[in-house]
Amino acid sequence: MAIATTAPARAAVVNRPRVGVVKFASCDGCQLTILDLEDELLALTDRFEFVEFAEATSRRSSGPFDVLFVEGSISSPEQAVEIARLRAATRTLVTIGACATAGGIQALRTAAEHEAFRAAVYPSPAFVESLAVASPVASYVNVDAELRGCPIDAHQLVELLTAVTTGRRPQLPDQAVCLECKRRGLECVVVTRGEPCLGPVTATGCGAICPGMGRGCYGCFGPREGANVDGLARWFIDGPAMGELAPGDVGRLFAGFTGAAPIFREVTDRLEGRPLIQLQPAGAYPAELAAHTPPRWASDARETPDA
Repeated sequence: MAIATTAPARAAVVNRPRVGVVKFASCDGCQLTILDLEDELLALTDRFEFVEFAEATSRRSSGPFDVLFVEGSISSPEQAVEIARLRAATRTLVTIGACATAGGIQALRTAAEHEAFRAAVYPSPAFVESLAVASPVASYVNVDAELRGCPIDAHQLVELLTAVTTGRRPQLPDQAVCLECKRRGLECVVVTRGEPCLGPVTATGCGAICPGMGRGCYGCFGPREGANVDGLARWFIDGPAMGELAPGDVGRLFAGFTGAAPIFREVTDRLEGRPLIQLQPAGAYPAELAAHTPPRWASDARETPDA
């Protein structure tokens, strides 16, 4: 019996779009969402040619790309240069996740002076180059589409790629999380528990996970279009349901890991919800060692410098 020596033919797709997935300052969670598609993953590889995706393959490419998914905020000088190069090599650039679309966790370091943060995190901060502010990708280059969330919603990703293959506009939801709560039959945590919740101004996509667990939404999908953020903030301060929260406390509600979104950041700054944090320098190495040489990770405990 003859044994076939050739691989099965791919689906007959002419000129498969070249797709890249890259990351900057992030945790890789949105990239893992792509890999977790499971049932759709093989179909995607038939329809698209993934030429750059370090999380999934050793195949590398610097472009050009028909579609490029970018995860992570721009947090270092090198990243600012690289995103400009990628933009020039890309037809459709899509930011994925809270870090790329709204600054993410990295943007929280604006709550303290930049050098103080570096000194608190790294024993030798002089060897770590970073920008004073971690920013969304759109602060540096034009972005064609956004997939929000922490992490992104897999169904929205499939919808966007389907739209690319059919040449139509992707149908991405822009409803408030409150509507998702209603669809799921969840009680309103503001009304029943007096919990502050950003659901009225946050785009849905998570399935209202936090309200479903009895806690307020903290805005991981960012502000929805046309959201009345100022109105919600005033209601938190003056409304009886919240017990008249202090303005600074209300400002901090909008300063989460989508806090760099302009409409959230405006409220946070106006209400002084980002007070400077006093940080202590890292103490892993003595100051004289950190000042002159890069960190040296000892292979033997006896070689570790005395604190």
